[in-house]
Amino acid sequence: MNNNVETREFQTEIRQLLDIVINSLYTDRNIFLRELISNAADASEKLRYFKLTEENGDRLNLPLEISIQTDEKAHTLTISDNGIGMTKEELIENLGTIAHSGSKEFIRKLTEAKKDSEAGPVDLSLIGQFGVGFYSAFMVADKVTIHTRSYKPDAESWVWTSDGTGTYSLAKGDKSTYGTSITLDLKSDAHNYSQAEEIKRIIKRYSSFVPFPIKVNGEKVNTVEAIWTKNPSQISDEEYTEFYKYIDNAYQEPFYKLHFTSDAPLSIRALLFVPSENYERLGFSRMERGVNLFCKKVLIQEKSEAIVPEWMRFVRGVIDSDDLPLNISRETLQDNALISKLNKVVTTRFLKFLDEQAKENPDKYKQFYEKFNRFLKEGAATDYTHRDALVKLLRFESNMTAKGELTSLEDYVGRMKEDQKAIYYVGGTNREVIESGPYLEVFKDKGIEVLYTYEAVDDYILDNLHEYKGKKIVAAEQDNAELPDIDLKETQTEGDLSEDDKKDLLSWFKETLGDKVTEVRVSKRLVDSPGVVLSAFGTHSMQKVMQLMSKDLTNIPAGILEINSRHPVIKGINELRKAGDPFAKEAAEQVLHNAQIAAGLIIDPRNMVNRLYSILERAVTKNN
Repeated sequence: MNNNVETREFQTEIRQLLDIVINSLYTDRNIFLRELISNAADASEKLRYFKLTEENGDRLNLPLEISIQTDEKAHTLTISDNGIGMTKEELIENLGTIAHSGSKEFIRKLTEAKKDSEAGPVDLSLIGQFGVGFYSAFMVADKVTIHTRSYKPDAESWVWTSDGTGTYSLAKGDKSTYGTSITLDLKSDAHNYSQAEEIKRIIKRYSSFVPFPIKVNGEKVNTVEAIWTKNPSQISDEEYTEFYKYIDNAYQEPFYKLHFTSDAPLSIRALLFVPSENYERLGFSRMERGVNLFCKKVLIQEKSEAIVPEWMRFVRGVIDSDDLPLNISRETLQDNALISKLNKVVTTRFLKFLDEQAKENPDKYKQFYEKFNRFLKEGAATDYTHRDALVKLLRFESNMTAKGELTSLEDYVGRMKEDQKAIYYVGGTNREVIESGPYLEVFKDKGIEVLYTYEAVDDYILDNLHEYKGKKIVAAEQDNAELPDIDLKETQTEGDLSEDDKKDLLSWFKETLGDKVTEVRVSKRLVDSPGVVLSAFGTHSMQKVMQLMSKDLTNIPAGILEINSRHPVIKGINELRKAGDPFAKEAAEQVLHNAQIAAGLIIDPRNMVNRLYSILERAVTKNN
């Protein structure tokens, strides 16, 4: 003891912890302020509890608020609260030692993790147990001084001082009121933390929703309420809108909002918003995820990549859970299984909400779908955990809907004919291209509904879904036994080729076209077109992807050519074939190319152009 000042050494584990915290644990220096404010809020919350439970609690009448003072000349920062304060013994226990079981094992693992960069986060949680967040102050301070006095009657004031190198001092103080005041003498490279505007900026990022007023040099900074903790019935639409604008820095109202709480399997309070516009579709860069993760109103991860799947990056909002175990820095979530569960709960609830909106207000959901369908499709193609729920939300045009009118798979199934074998779809760049092609002919003949897909991802989703509500999903361009056949009328069969001519013509077509096709056969699905190509790769979209990847327009994957033996073009080719006219070969190749064009496949136009000129020359010459 010297002049009533007592100097003590930190416990060995604390010295190790200080070294790790100061030099390598935190990736963002700003975290120190969040930790000190959180500690002040915890102390204030405890005092609020004691005021309610102790008989003489009315003597504890100081306002529960957190005060921050900056001094640019002295390069100091002071954080004060009117919370429970600490006694001498509590100072020693909380800040000088780690007196809890398992702590040495924690330090051992933390030290090993420091040595091994591949070890990942340590699977322990100290926040709220050892007050470790306090030591982050030494990242920015050469010296930390604490003035504290316990709320307990007749408690004395104490001063705790340390430079974080291995010792700390204790002395009696002159603080006349209960609570704690922490003063940081800032390092030379941390003088920016003595600037009020810098402190306000950090508070607004990390601690905006702390449940006690935070004042910087007397000015209240956390002016936005954590409305996600309130009952939705107590919140006006205007309050929701203002909150959304604040967290997303937006100027428009949100399109949808979802406010919910859950107690099982996790304690969750969530407030999610769908923006009014999708800027990705307007050509802007890829969105960052916009859901912030909180624990007891304190920001843990901004734009968290763990809490919602990538396809939900358009969603904005907050998720707050008291059940989160955090590692020492609060920067990395520890329990991956728990976070996965939280992710699943939130995603499932959001998809349920969209399904409810689609049923309650289809017109509004259509507006949402037109702007944000890319995200739902991305999810349906990649998120197998929630694929079924996502597929329910997809919408398509069909040959039974007006242009611009959308239908769901569920509605399609509800309209299916009793004897219909499958759900059918056909792809194309737009409605006009699809309806001018040959693939709808059999469906028109039978009055069967066919969904229209305009993007390759649509085909990919449906092709990989295989079935819906027990009904197989079949592409109209596929070679599939589930495709219907034409019911030939007597007038149609009268002008057909003989069976011998069909057999000879098919053999000649295959010999003529060679490996450009895998098979040639008579079609039972064509009415007005001379030929059609059926995909040997599921859908033509997949063939187009293969072509683009190979960058070889001449390398068109072989498919099946079906010819309409009743069509005048095919009958004309048969006559040329029997007459030995070499022009029959050019006409047959053009039928194949026309069928490939109708399928939307990419072909080499050079040979086709020359062939077309030859066909035109013959037509013109013949007519003259």
